[in-house]
Amino acid sequence: MLYATGFVITIAALGLIHSWWGLLTLPAAMVVGFGFAGMAIGASTFIRSWQDFDTVQLVQLPMFLFSATFYPLSVYPVAIQWFVRFSPLYHAITLVRSLTLGTVGWLNLVNGGYLVALGVFGIWLARRRMAGLLLT
Repeated sequence: MLYATGFVITIAALGLIHSWWGLLTLPAAMVVGFGFAGMAIGASTFIRSWQDFDTVQLVQLPMFLFSATFYPLSVYPVAIQWFVRFSPLYHAITLVRSLTLGTVGWLNLVNGGYLVALGVFGIWLARRRMAGLLLT
């Protein structure tokens, strides 16, 4: 939350928040953090040793490159567009970008719901796996 606050203060000082909807970027950042934290805690139950951290980069780099952060979704081929649409980072960027630009619509609820669902699933997965690992 502190990190997101610094970014919101910076973009507000630069005049890049175009709507009062921009006030919701901090709660949106919490939803984004919850989604990624839930996924990370769920994925961490599959790590057997420190060498498995290489697989984190295998997932993280393509998600970062193909998230419509640097280029709009329309530049990508159709096959990659479907991959991008399932990326949690794409939903996070779309949610925060629409709030700062003031282009709020029903799709924001879909993006937020997707991130909340990923967070809940990750926590459920971690809880289930940890219970199985500790009881055996």
